[in-house]
Amino acid sequence: MRVALVHDWLTGMRGGEKVLELLCERYPEADIFTLFHVPGSVSPTIERHRITTSSLQKLPFAKTKYRSYLPLYPTAIEQFDLDRYDLVLSISTCAAKSVVVPGRARHICYCNAPMRYAWDQFDAYFGPGRVGPFKSRWMYGPILRRLARWDVATASRVGRFIANSRNIAGRIRRYYNREAAIVYPPVDTAFYHPDTTPPGQHFLMVSALVPYKRIELAIEACRRVGARLRIIGTGPDRARLEQQANGPSTALGASHVDFIGYATDEEIRDEYRRALAVLLPGEEDFGIVPVEAQACGRPVVAFARGGALETVVPGETGAFFDELTADSMVDALQQVAATRFDPERLRANAQRFSREHHEEAMRGVIHDTLQRPAGTTW
Repeated sequence: MRVALVHDWLTGMRGGEKVLELLCERYPEADIFTLFHVPGSVSPTIERHRITTSSLQKLPFAKTKYRSYLPLYPTAIEQFDLDRYDLVLSISTCAAKSVVVPGRARHICYCNAPMRYAWDQFDAYFGPGRVGPFKSRWMYGPILRRLARWDVATASRVGRFIANSRNIAGRIRRYYNREAAIVYPPVDTAFYHPDTTPPGQHFLMVSALVPYKRIELAIEACRRVGARLRIIGTGPDRARLEQQANGPSTALGASHVDFIGYATDEEIRDEYRRALAVLLPGEEDFGIVPVEAQACGRPVVAFARGGALETVVPGETGAFFDELTADSMVDALQQVAATRFDPERLRANAQRFSREHHEEAMRGVIHDTLQRPAGTTW
C-alpha cells in the first residue's frame, strides 16, 4: 500500500507536526507533500522522508512570509499528483485537506481546524485594526470569502475527518456538515514531567507570536498584578508586542516581560517547571502547551473557550477567565496564585493526552477506514 502524507507547511514543530511525526514512524516509506518546507525546521523523523513542495516554495521570502501567499494556496495544493497512492493522510489547518486524490484511494484528514483565516480568525489577521478599514473590507474580505467557499466545496474530497478535539469536531459539523472522529493530539508526557524545582513567582507563555494568541492581553494582565511574564516563541508580532511591553512602567521596572525567542524542548520543559502558572489568553483549537504544562506539574490560566475546556479542570489543574479583557484575566491570575495545586493531579490529567493514547486511537480509525470500500464518505 502506497501512502502519502500531506501537510500545509513544514516550518517548525507544532501540534500538527507532532501528529505528522508519528504517522512518519507508522509509515516509514510514505512520501510527504507540503506547500512549503524549511529544511531543518522539523524533526529528523520527518526530514528522512521524501518531501515534495509546491510551486510556491520558489516564490520570494517563501520561508518566512508564506502566509502572504494565502490566495494562491488552492491552486498550489491541487497541483500535487497523488494518482499512485492508495492511502492519503492529510494533516490540515488550512489547505492540505483539499488535495485531489484518485477514486481508489482512501483520504483521511486529521483536521486541526477548518481554515481559521476564513472562518474564525479573520479579524485577528485581517480586521480593520490590523490592516486598516479599506484593505480589510475591499481587499482581504473578498479574498477570504472566496477561500471560505472553496474550503467548503472541497470538504467532499475527504473520505473521513478526524478532529483534534470536540471543539474542532463542532466546527467541522458547522462548516462542512460532516461528522468527525475525535483523536486528541499526542503529548510526550514521558518527556514532560515534574521535578523538584520549586515554582517561581512569574508567569509563562509558550506561543507563536501571532495575533490570535492574544499575547497582548497577558502582557497587560501581568502588568496590572505586578508579575513578570516570560514569553517563549517567535513570530511576526514580536515588534508590536515588545513595544507594548515597554509601555507604562510597573513596580518591576520599565518592562515586565522577557522575550526568550526560540527555545529547545529541554529549555521549554525547564521553563514550565519554574513558572507559577502557564498562560493561554487566546482561544485554541486544542492547545498542546496547557497539557505539557500540566504534565510538568504546573497549572494553567486559560480563556474559557475552545480546546482549553477539554484539557483544563478549573480549581484542580488551573483557572479560567470568561472575557477577553485584562480585568477578567487579572482575576484568574490572582485566583491561581492563591491556590495550591497537586502536581500529581495535574500530571494525571495530562496523561489522558499521551502519545500512547493518540497512537492507539489513530490506529483504530485508520484500520476501520481501510475496511470500508474506496470512495466511502462519512
